[in-house]
Amino acid sequence: MTTTGEHHATAAEGPWWWERRRSAVLDVGLALVSAVECAVEGVPFARDAGIPLGAGIVFGLSAGSVLVLRRRWPIAVVLVSIAITPAQMGFLMGIVGLYTLAASELPRRIIGSLAGMSLVGTLIVTLVRVRQDMARGDLTLGDWFVPFASITTSLGLTAPPLLLGLYVGARRRLMESLRERADSLERELQLLAERAEERAEWARNEERTRIAREMHDVVAHRVSLMVVHAAALQAVARKDPEKAVKNAALVGDMGRQALTELREMLGVLRSGEPGPARRESVPLAAVGVAAAAAASRAVDDGGAADGPCLSDLDVLVGQSAAAGMVVELSVEGESREYAAEIEQTAFRVVQEALTNVHKHAAGAKTHVRLAHRGAEVAMQVENEPPGEVSAASARLPSGGNGLVGMKERVLALGGVFVSGPTEAGGFRVSAVIPAS
Repeated sequence: MTTTGEHHATAAEGPWWWERRRSAVLDVGLALVSAVECAVEGVPFARDAGIPLGAGIVFGLSAGSVLVLRRRWPIAVVLVSIAITPAQMGFLMGIVGLYTLAASELPRRIIGSLAGMSLVGTLIVTLVRVRQDMARGDLTLGDWFVPFASITTSLGLTAPPLLLGLYVGARRRLMESLRERADSLERELQLLAERAEERAEWARNEERTRIAREMHDVVAHRVSLMVVHAAALQAVARKDPEKAVKNAALVGDMGRQALTELREMLGVLRSGEPGPARRESVPLAAVGVAAAAAASRAVDDGGAADGPCLSDLDVLVGQSAAAGMVVELSVEGESREYAAEIEQTAFRVVQEALTNVHKHAAGAKTHVRLAHRGAEVAMQVENEPPGEVSAASARLPSGGNGLVGMKERVLALGGVFVSGPTEAGGFRVSAVIPAS
């Protein structure tokens, strides 16, 4: 993990304005060396200026010690070094001051102005001193040496620290920029990881809902018919043995079909365990696919092999009629084939509506209507008020998820779903699904 800028900002351990103790030690050491240098150079300055020797030494010590402020006020250090240039003092302070100034965050115009002032001051002082030395006879070179020595000395004392400071400052700013970008990237990665976890949790919840819906569609209808047939079998067992045998056979067939479908759905869990030495977790998506595949085979043996379709409604209605429901099926418009998901959804809506009639309105007459229209297919299941025999006699439980599952299926295809009681006391379920 990268170190953030906030950590650097709060990691200051040095005294006063220094971020680190070693920086303070370095500046204090440079200031002592500069003070000693200026004090030594203050001796000839005092002699040339005609002032007491002690005053020149004290002046040199005071001027040289200003270098300790180079990190806090680099402009002041450079100005002091320029001011004492005529006294031929502060060479170390001028070099270090220019380096610190160039490496700082100050505007380039200020850095350029002060560097130019230092260059001009050094050039003038060197020019005057070299001429004085030549006039006294200390130097016997030609006149060309005066500008050469002045320019060389001024450039040598100004250009190297200035260029080095600019390089170090640019490098420091680049490192800070890279560090900030790394911190920003780290925060973005953390945010992406959190969003990925949220999306994964949402996907798991959606898959659990889909599995529950598919299992409900697969099992609920057949089990409801089994319970109804069992109740009818109990009622006619003594009066009509032949009908009782028929109902018992129907119950057995439906039970075997329900067990087969459940085995297909749950078999995917076992398929994820190839051996006792290795146990792999099965993703919810695989269970959902298996549940959907089993749900597509929830029709009677006469249904299509690739899933329930609208042509199987006759079989579905016949199963409910065999369970004692008075149900009528009417089809409007010219029958045609739709996409598999449209036909399966329409079939599930009718199937779940009939299951709800078995649960909540046993014995009520039911009307199933299917309409093929130009750009849509519509279905409606409406039951009349139940009679004296109620679903309570069959003791059919209700999970309360049937209508929710139907609505989710229809809305997922861009359709419209409406359900509710009728004025006559019955219940109506209507759905319209786009044909494309």
